[in-house]
Formats: sequence, C-alpha cells, structure tokens
Amino acid sequence: MNSGQGARQLRILMVTPRYLPEIGGVERHVHEVSTRLAASGAAVTVLTTDVGGQLSPVDHDGEVELRRVRAHPRKRDWRFAPGIVPTIARGDWDVVHVQSYHTFVAPLAMAAAASRRVPFVVTFHGGGHSNRVRHGARGIQRRLLRPLLARAAALVAVAGFEIDDYARELHLPRSRFVLIPNGVDLPPAPAGAAGGRSSGGRPLISSVGRLERYKGHQRLIAALPHVRQQEPAARVWIGGSGPYERELRELAERLGVGDLVDIEAVAAGDREEMARRLSASDLVVLLSDFETHPIAALEALSLGRPLLVGTGAGLGELAQQGLARAIDPAASPESIAAAIVRELRDPLPRVPLELPTWDDCAEALLALYRRVARTTA
Repeated sequence: MNSGQGARQLRILMVTPRYLPEIGGVERHVHEVSTRLAASGAAVTVLTTDVGGQLSPVDHDGEVELRRVRAHPRKRDWRFAPGIVPTIARGDWDVVHVQSYHTFVAPLAMAAAASRRVPFVVTFHGGGHSNRVRHGARGIQRRLLRPLLARAAALVAVAGFEIDDYARELHLPRSRFVLIPNGVDLPPAPAGAAGGRSSGGRPLISSVGRLERYKGHQRLIAALPHVRQQEPAARVWIGGSGPYERELRELAERLGVGDLVDIEAVAAGDREEMARRLSASDLVVLLSDFETHPIAALEALSLGRPLLVGTGAGLGELAQQGLARAIDPAASPESIAAAIVRELRDPLPRVPLELPTWDDCAEALLALYRRVARTTA
C-alpha cells in the first residue's frame, strides 16, 4: 500500500463484535485490513467486545490499537455492549467503520456515530447463523436497521449479489453501495504439498471454517462412509474451531469414521501452514447454508484446489462463474458423496484467476475513507 505521506493522518475506528484471538471470517477481514491501513500511516483503532472478561481492555495488534468492552450475555452471541457508546463519543474519529450488522454492536455503533455527527460506513458481511430462527430473521433485522443504514456515508458489499439484494430490500439507491471484496494472500503451495491422491497416497477431502452448524461440516462427515464405498482410502480434514466441535466428533464416531476425520484449526496468522494444509487437499468441500464472499473458497482456488460448494449466495456465485461445481447442501449424504467422488476423479479444469489481495481491499477502503472524510469536511 502507499504510505500516504503528505496527506493528513486519518483517524479510523473499526467496530466489530469479535476480533482475534476469536476466529472467523469477519475477525480475519478486520485484522487483515486494519493492520495494512495502520502500516500505511492511518491511525487505526479496533473497538470490539469481550464476553468472558478474560482479555485485556486495551491491547495492540501491531500498529493497531485494540479496545475491548464487556458484552452480555456471556453464553449468547447477542454482544450487547453499552460501552461502545461512550468509547465512540469520547473519541476524535474521522470515520467509523461498522463491520457486520448481526449483533447489538452495529446499532449501538451507528447510533453513537450519528449522534456525534461522525461519518460512518457499514460492511454487511452477510453470513449465516446456526439457529434457523436467527438465520431466517436476517432480512427482518436488516429492515429494522434501515433508518440507521440510510444514514451511513457508504454501504460496503463484499460480493456483487449483496448490492442487488440489499438495495432492493432496503429501498436504497445502488449508488449508496460500494463493492470491496475480501482478499487472498496465501503464500504459494510449498514443495511436495500435493494431495494424497497426487502422491499415490490416500485422498484428502477438506472443509474449512468456524465450527458452527450452519457451516455444513457435518454434511461432509455424513457423506464420508458413502464416499469410502468407492474411495476406500478417503479421509477428511475439518479446519476450524468453534462451539460445534463436540457434535462433529460425536457424529464421526457414530458413523464409524472417527479415526478418519481430523478436526484441527490452523492458527489465524500461520498462512504458511494453511497453504500447506489446503495444498495437501485433493478436494475442498464447502457446504455452508450461507456465505457471502467465502475466504476459504478463494484461498483454495488460489492454490488450484478443486472445489465443491453449496448452491446458496456467495458459494453458488463461484459455481456460476465456472470456478467450482455446486450441489444443494440439503441433498442426501449419498448424493453429496457421489458429487465428491466425481470431483476426486474428474475435477473441473483449472482456469487462470485474478483474485483480489488484502492490499487491494485495504487500498480501496482507504480511498473510501478519504472520500467520506473529505465530503463530510
């Protein structure tokens, strides 16, 4: 990124429900862009929440200042955090960036910024939820937030379909939206990291993402016994951590494949290890109920890995672009197994890709912040 020398230092506050060491797509996005923005010369603060009270209220991630406020209730993901309001009110910010809308964090942050007449932007980070009621209520939630969203200086989408869907749903002009996709920054595949089938070993099928029910890891585990009827040496790696881990392990044991399913997360900052694990995969399977712009899928594609995805939203968009094959995630385990075997034996031909980088993402955000700050001034 450009250093920004000669321009006044921007004071940016990013507000997000969760941040490292918690693991997830939004956490990863905010870490990648905030650290790059800070390195470019902006003054960046990340304001996030802590439900356990075990983390430091003031910390740093490189040049990024971290501030954490307590959130309630402890065993829910509502993230009601009243401390967000005075933190925003006491600060001297040029732009407040609200990252995701799913919890109480977003309305508190938007209302606090609006009351101080500080310009704010919002990135939706669509996403899903393991609770079917909560997932089904996303549209209602967005419509309830419309009065605040309408006051945003810009609404950021990470996938093209969000602009069409949300503009129509919220009755807001498309000109209020800007498309800034997630980035991909995995290092090249390490030497000798080819999948098991390529090296004469056992084929490895991977599913990467936070361990939540809506992420669909259980669908791959349920299909594995049927896959092994045609590929007896097949095994699975589930790359993630989260509250659904116990259920996934119990499912694997119940189906008699517990010793063939490896459930292990890769540390958020260990990009070399993630590149190694994905490169060792013969097939990456992502059968989430809903994804917007799935980072795991883009990383798999950047390493030339065959990809089988669900048909919904951002995953289905990859299939429409000819980058993956898709199957209804609600299909039977036998049908999913048949699709997996087909991809193992006859994957889609690789195509040249021009994927956005995290530098691209951060530079686009910096340009947006400067425009917003200049317009407001």
